[in-house]
Amino acid sequence: MALVEVKQITKKFGAYSAISNVSLTAQDGKFLILLGPSGCGKTTLLRMIAGLELPTYGDIVIGGKVATRLHPKDRNIAMVFQNYALYPHLTIYENVAFPLRVRGFSGDIDKKVKWATSLVGIEHLLERKPRQMSGGERQRTALARSLVRDPSVFLLDEPLSNLDAKLRHSAREELRQFQERIGVTSIYVTHDQVEAMGLGDRICVMQGGVVRQLGTPEEIYLNPADTFVASFIGSPPMNLISDEGRTIGFRPEMFLPESAFDPSEALYRTEFTVQRIEYLGGDRILYGMVGASLPSSKAIARLPATIGTLPEVGTTAKFAMRLSDIRYFDGEGKAVEQSRRHEARLVVNG
Repeated sequence: MALVEVKQITKKFGAYSAISNVSLTAQDGKFLILLGPSGCGKTTLLRMIAGLELPTYGDIVIGGKVATRLHPKDRNIAMVFQNYALYPHLTIYENVAFPLRVRGFSGDIDKKVKWATSLVGIEHLLERKPRQMSGGERQRTALARSLVRDPSVFLLDEPLSNLDAKLRHSAREELRQFQERIGVTSIYVTHDQVEAMGLGDRICVMQGGVVRQLGTPEEIYLNPADTFVASFIGSPPMNLISDEGRTIGFRPEMFLPESAFDPSEALYRTEFTVQRIEYLGGDRILYGMVGASLPSSKAIARLPATIGTLPEVGTTAKFAMRLSDIRYFDGEGKAVEQSRRHEARLVVNG
């Protein structure tokens, strides 16, 4: 069931359209990621779902009811901001209890606070103040403060962006476990594709105020809708090479020395001249130029350390990829079905 529906939303600031005719749904109990570069409109869209911004056109439906003009407090949503918005002069206990006191909660506040803080593992820190806690602990406090309201939807605006790399990894895992445990619908804004791929049940990739693709992490990674998604998702991103009016795309980890494949496989073969190698523990990233059957262009190969002898910098080696791993894009950058005629030409050239 769709718990949150965004229907043909447009948001204008004067003549500028921050969001242009966007429609999407967030399924009940699932994690939806709004992903894109800075300025793509993802935070503006989140703020409209929260009621902090009003759309110029279109509607927002929450739980089957039109909420477009509802005040934020009447939407049964909770929002976790990038800086967590904790009150520095209050203890963690009082920060978590604050929304209950403001709303005149008539139940047992102490019981509610201890329930929420135990869910996120900070029940032993209730007498501390935010400045005495780590970034990860402050993030959990913000989650607990949102949780005590029993929201039907969690909105999270880049809540991990202020953490260092090590904390972000552990906080991401904790956040996903937390969401699965409570089963609440969550909409999460980020520009970090690793966060998006690791957290999302579905990912909405945005650019320039429009949705470029909405799908599962696997769908978006393996079958990008256009060259923007192909180049934005993946580290390193998909190789994109222009060839006869269309673009050929292939992932770096699928571009391997020809010897790594079974000779009976249908392959696209080419030469690869290595210009630089990066060591990344279990992987090696090779930067270079492809040629021969492919038009001369920059390309990247991601090879596992177990693959054997690597070509050296400055040398040219025979590389290949499976025909089934190649994606094609038209002159406007939109994904197209694989052409049998084009595949046949590749086999001949290979």
